[in-house]
Amino acid sequence: MSESADSRVKTLNFNVGVLGHVDSGKTSLARALSSTASTAAFDKNPQSRERGITLDLGFSSFTVDLPDHLRGNGGLRQQHDSLQFTLVDCPGHASLIRTIIGGAQIIDLMMLVVDVVKGVQTQTAECLLIGELTCPRMVVVLNKIDLLPANKRQSAIEKMTKRLHKTLEGTRFKECPVIAVAAKPGGPEAAAPEEPHGVPELIELLKKQTYLPQRDPGGDLLMAVDHCFSIRGQGTVMTGTILQGSLAINDTVEIPALKVTKKIKSVQMFRKPVSGAMQGDRVGVCVTQFDPKLLERGVVCTPGSLRTLYAAVISVRKIGYFKGSLATRAKFHITVGHETVMARVMFFGLPPADASQPPPCSLDSPFSFEREYFYQDEYVTGQGEASPGPEPQQWALLEFERPVTCPSLCLVIGSKLDTDIHANACRLAFQGRLLQGFEDKGYAETALPRLRIYKTKHKEGQVERVTDDYSVIGRNLFKKETNLQLFLGLKVVLSTGETGVVEGGFGQSGKFKIRIQEGLFPETKQLLSSTSKKKGKGGSKSGPTNEEEPKTDSQPVAIHLHFKRYVFDPHKKMVQLP
Repeated sequence: MSESADSRVKTLNFNVGVLGHVDSGKTSLARALSSTASTAAFDKNPQSRERGITLDLGFSSFTVDLPDHLRGNGGLRQQHDSLQFTLVDCPGHASLIRTIIGGAQIIDLMMLVVDVVKGVQTQTAECLLIGELTCPRMVVVLNKIDLLPANKRQSAIEKMTKRLHKTLEGTRFKECPVIAVAAKPGGPEAAAPEEPHGVPELIELLKKQTYLPQRDPGGDLLMAVDHCFSIRGQGTVMTGTILQGSLAINDTVEIPALKVTKKIKSVQMFRKPVSGAMQGDRVGVCVTQFDPKLLERGVVCTPGSLRTLYAAVISVRKIGYFKGSLATRAKFHITVGHETVMARVMFFGLPPADASQPPPCSLDSPFSFEREYFYQDEYVTGQGEASPGPEPQQWALLEFERPVTCPSLCLVIGSKLDTDIHANACRLAFQGRLLQGFEDKGYAETALPRLRIYKTKHKEGQVERVTDDYSVIGRNLFKKETNLQLFLGLKVVLSTGETGVVEGGFGQSGKFKIRIQEGLFPETKQLLSSTSKKKGKGGSKSGPTNEEEPKTDSQPVAIHLHFKRYVFDPHKKMVQLP
């Protein structure tokens, strides 16, 4: 095994995501670049073969000499002598954006393929956004240059390059390289296929863009599986990419979706046997037999390391290109780990006093059960549209329609995938990081009461009459059926300036007694006595009074009650606001 282990160490694996709009020629480009196709490559899906469109993540690879800038920089780098590009060919169908998000989490460099004739389209923009969320570097490939008239080709390429640089100006990919190619001259129907144009130059450009990705063999194993098949007499093979940790022959791994553990019998990297593999490696892992149909896609992990969640608290940030508000209680498609599931969302932020000088919005915003948070009807945005100004730190509670299995602190993306796929609108709504998960099915009773999220409430009533210098009777603050016990002792403020406390109910109609500790001001007593006299002239409480009251010179004295209530408090207790 030592020789095969050596071969693993000497090849540095670098994952390149090939993303772009449907029919931009991504699969043809991946095919032109590749020398070795892995099992998942180039669409095993029959529907996709018929239509020539990628419907699932395809993987393939090619190996080149290690570029000079990656040689001899200490550590493991000295042991690498070749560079393997693993191409992750992501689907361009708008309805399959969840698959792209699944693929983007394992990508070191993004290759955005743009049809030079059509330019940036809706899905191109969505791919760009996913890249921004998940990937540090990008190369733009202008494909299908063979479709441009030869005499106008160069000027058209320059024009499109300029336009792309303008589009990318406000993103983390500004000034990224743009290269023009023809991956399949003449298109898929060409009788005698020509050699691709510009591919050697693209390989050189990709080599220049490589860096040593941060690979950490430590921690729990998490592997994204994209294909599964059995080999008679040997076992079941799962192919995929290691997202974190490492694995080795004889290790035991868990398949959470099937609730089983399996022992690793052998490991291959692009058909070469190896003794083990680590984060970032693309591998085939053979384990003891199970039905491969049960796990077409999913995750494999260290036993017990993944959690199945019914709800979660995430840090949240709106994606600037998403039009429309993000409303509490709305449902979104949530992509978390390698799953996409519907969830109801509730947004919350810092209390208004803390938010007057808010810290900048960050996906790493800490969350604590010890702190108080302010309930929001919707996400609070910054000043701008496509590039918003500073936004306050915000969080969201996600309540999943079905439980999801995912690692902690993983990326979360919220989308509106039910929006018309042909509408020229971005459907990615927000991004976040999973900070706290709830594994108990009864989380609403066991965990949510610990969430100290509150709403502020304001009630307004009127003083009906004075009983003495230190107390008044109020009305219209509570309904007849309100349980006044919840409000006893709460402070109220009269519109004339006095403060008092709710002392108890008065009669059966929702009226109540207020005690004014410092006593009523003389002007208030005078005002109230003149108001009650005028009201007395108006007759009964019915029609005539309502019509005559606006004609009185003096306004009734208002009673203001400000309090807060914790959203998840099972006792629905009212708490005085300072």
